[in-house]
Amino acid sequence: MKFRYELLDPSKQKKPYDKVPPFGVGRTNHMFVVDYDDGQWHDPRIVPYGPFEIMPGAICLHYGQTLFEGGKAFIHPDGEMYAWRFNMNAERVNKSADVIMMANCPVDLQVEGCLRLLDVERAFCPTQPESSMYIRPAMIGVQDSLGIKSSNKYIYYIMLSPAGPYYADGFNKATTLLITSKYHRAVHGGTGNSKTGGNYAASLKPYYYAHDHGADQVLYLDAANEYIEEAGAMNHYHVLKDGTFIIPAFNDSILHSITSRTILELAGMGKVKARQERIRLKDFIADLKNGNIIEAGGLGTAAVVSPNGAYMFDDGTAPITVGDGKVGKYSRQLYELYTGMQTGKTPAPAGWAAKVEHYSK
Repeated sequence: MKFRYELLDPSKQKKPYDKVPPFGVGRTNHMFVVDYDDGQWHDPRIVPYGPFEIMPGAICLHYGQTLFEGGKAFIHPDGEMYAWRFNMNAERVNKSADVIMMANCPVDLQVEGCLRLLDVERAFCPTQPESSMYIRPAMIGVQDSLGIKSSNKYIYYIMLSPAGPYYADGFNKATTLLITSKYHRAVHGGTGNSKTGGNYAASLKPYYYAHDHGADQVLYLDAANEYIEEAGAMNHYHVLKDGTFIIPAFNDSILHSITSRTILELAGMGKVKARQERIRLKDFIADLKNGNIIEAGGLGTAAVVSPNGAYMFDDGTAPITVGDGKVGKYSRQLYELYTGMQTGKTPAPAGWAAKVEHYSK
């Protein structure tokens, strides 16, 4: 498929940031867009970043046919830019699309669109330690229809956000999670394993509820309040005395995190110790108290590893500290290994970092 370029005149382009903005705030000059109608994708293009014109009756605005992804790219020591496992993001776009009855976008088209956009905006990719070019693909259903149905028209797009360190003060602070039976992120048979916007809208009230109780996020349980599922918007993990990472087994109410899947692949290569299990809450709490669990936290694209130092309860039960309440050595080692591979400081398996070629425009 031929790609079209509609680039801003250099005199109208904003310059790369002198100081990299906090995560999620920065924008580059252009975005990648491709349209779907009449059963096919067409007109892939790099165009100036700006608003879409959609009808007030667009299905995405009324019935939530929206999804998104999150990836990263980095400048490596060789001076070239590399996208980290974006093919997995593209594959997960289609898995999310299947859950909410949206059209699949070819993985090759998504990947090439991403790499071409990164090429155009490579000057915006920050080089400061712990910074990255955050990649945000999204898809919206734009058919003008008030009937509850799947849209027959879609816009898929990718925007870029130069982002400073997720941990502004370094990888030194452990968070606190609130264990509550009041809120649930998802239920069996729902949309929990897709990155659809409605899941994240539904997480806002629990997030503020956690803050009201002095915690950073909610530790979500299954609908029966028996098993651990997610740590806010991240997969959960805990670490046993021997350094083994335990990640809740994936199901249709847990997002299949690319970070978690990568860690499990690394475990298969012998680089870390990790496995998945169903984790019963009462067993987890008992093992925290008796010291069998020495570290815990969340895994996700933005933070990579987010160590957790304590668990609170909203029923008056005393908080439980994880280990010494600080960032543990195994969490730190995993963070350094993972981010080292992302940034090219540590060798990564073949194909995990895709070089951004210099395309003709």
